[in-house]
Amino acid sequence: MKGRYAVMAVVELATMRARRPVPLAEIAERQNISLSYLEQIFSKLKKAGIVESVRGPGGGYMLAGATGSVSIADIVGAVEGQGGGKQCDPSAPGACKATEGKCRTHDLWELVNRQVHLALSAISLSDVCEGRINVDPLETVPAFGDD
Repeated sequence: MKGRYAVMAVVELATMRARRPVPLAEIAERQNISLSYLEQIFSKLKKAGIVESVRGPGGGYMLAGATGSVSIADIVGAVEGQGGGKQCDPSAPGACKATEGKCRTHDLWELVNRQVHLALSAISLSDVCEGRINVDPLETVPAFGDD
């Protein structure tokens, strides 16, 4: 969820086309996201160089670069970390309980994580802001359970 909220907030920031810093409270209200949660997210986005902050009166956040230079994977990775396959990390919350080696579904989740990362890497922030996401190819994939 953190990655989803981060993408929503950064897209909101980018589509505002602000020449001025935007207060997080404004984004939180427009996207119906908790301000304190958004503060945590933007702290990580700032550390990753995706946004920059301006302090003081009239302060807030701005994009650090052009929307075409930031992929959705960059945004998600900044707030969720770059590692995939955490399902089999015994220290991760909700991790599998395999006592030796990897669990039976490890390779499945590793494949899913890699495919999601590849897909998100191919989509730029400007693609989302300008509505250039094509979902038609997904319609040709059979639903789970279809034979």
